Amino acid sequence: MLTQKTMSQERKLKLRWLVAMSSLPLLGVVTAFGIMPQSEITATPSRTVVEAITLPHTAQPVGLATTFWRNDQVQRGDTVAEQLHRLNVDDAEASNYLRNDPAAQSFRKLAIGKTVQAETDADDSLLALRYLSNEGNQIIVEKSGAGFQTHTLPAQLEQRVFMRTGEIKTSLFAAADEANLPDPAANQLIDIFGGDIDFHHDLRRGDTFTVIYEMTYSNGEPLRAGRILAAELVNRGKSYRAVYYQTDSTHGDYYTPEGKSVRKAFLRSPVEFSRISSGFTLARFHPILHKWKAHKGVDFAAPIGTKVKVTADGIVSFVGKQNGYGNVIMVNHQGHLSTVYGHLSRFAKNLHRGQRVAQGEVIGYVGMTGWTTGPHLHYEFRINGKQHDPLRVALPDATPISDIQRVAFQNASRNLVARLGLLHNISLAQLD
Repeated sequence: MLTQKTMSQERKLKLRWLVAMSSLPLLGVVTAFGIMPQSEITATPSRTVVEAITLPHTAQPVGLATTFWRNDQVQRGDTVAEQLHRLNVDDAEASNYLRNDPAAQSFRKLAIGKTVQAETDADDSLLALRYLSNEGNQIIVEKSGAGFQTHTLPAQLEQRVFMRTGEIKTSLFAAADEANLPDPAANQLIDIFGGDIDFHHDLRRGDTFTVIYEMTYSNGEPLRAGRILAAELVNRGKSYRAVYYQTDSTHGDYYTPEGKSVRKAFLRSPVEFSRISSGFTLARFHPILHKWKAHKGVDFAAPIGTKVKVTADGIVSFVGKQNGYGNVIMVNHQGHLSTVYGHLSRFAKNLHRGQRVAQGEVIGYVGMTGWTTGPHLHYEFRINGKQHDPLRVALPDATPISDIQRVAFQNASRNLVARLGLLHNISLAQLD
């Protein structure tokens, strides 16, 4: 029994040895650590070493010199607090300065769409504010010592020339908006061709316009629309062209490519935005007198306060109240011609008898004084004191280019006329 038991133990030892040998490639590392004699581990003494490391001079604590620039545009109804919030400025001192200090008044009056740049530190405190004022000057608000200071730098103005062409579908101003033509340029277009075209009634769907005009930029931002240099308006298939020419150092006007003055001596209408509520007629039932009576003028219906322009150069002969006209202005032109502007709500500031006025100058505002049932302008055109229909009378032309200046005019206008032709052809190709 003892012998068998001994043999059995030997078999078990052999089996364990074989298993250990066969497992050695997989568990060799573990086995090595497991069978390392404890006596072979040598205890090595250790010590702590502390050394000072000198940083380069350029290294600075993180965030100490960090600043941030942000841009935003003025929105309708903005307050100073709302603008600063969008610019991520959280600075009570800056807010108080911008809201109350007279030097920051231009910031409080910024027009809608103006761009403002703000520099802040990591704590959202304001370091600097930059913007272009409504006049085009560069304004810089900077943190300085115990408060803020505002600096004004002169505007860096430049003129750029733009070309626009469009087709009238509903109205001139809708077409101008679609063509990205500024409203001031569209108003100039009306002034230039107002002697030949009645913009209230003559425009038709499909009429086209082409405009070459200047834009004034200040520090790289658009400031305002400038003068139209050349324009073409095609109305009912007939082309009207105009080129601006400086006749001397202080005067200039618009002429056809042939040198004829585009301007008439009189504008067809003294009111830009209106409709004719009553025309020139020898028999009209008067709404107040309740009887048939001649209406020897044209009534332009418009809201109270609409600007009224004098239709030609002249001298004011009367300003005040007169019978059914209510508040009325009378202007003499060229001796035998005169115009009348009635039912006004008020007159232009400081307008007086004997004052010289220029064509297109605002002399009053639409009202409903005198004998009238609604707001409108009553306009009369008189020749030797007798009323004539201002929409039908033949209007005299202004002075053409003189023979002395004709060659210089042709040389100056040749390039503009060529560009008008190019844009006109492009417009026609797009329509086709």
